[in-house]
Amino acid sequence: MPEPIAAEAAAYTDTLSHKIASRTARVGIVGLGYVGLPLAVEFAKAGFPVTGVDLMEYKVARINAGDSYVQDVSS
Repeated sequence: MPEPIAAEAAAYTDTLSHKIASRTARVGIVGLGYVGLPLAVEFAKAGFPVTGVDLMEYKVARINAGDSYVQDVSS
């Protein structure tokens, strides 16, 4: 890697490492089904801000209402 690119990559790595350690890195989960929803919940429990995205409107509506449609995730 050329010097400027390597230095920039190192700066991004340091910034991301700091955000992960301080729990300020935002986690994005695409698909809130049987894998995505439990994963999103675990990241939130660990203190990360989480944004979940799903194309199924009923899933989004139920999650926003605090209701889980996944057996492994309580409402």
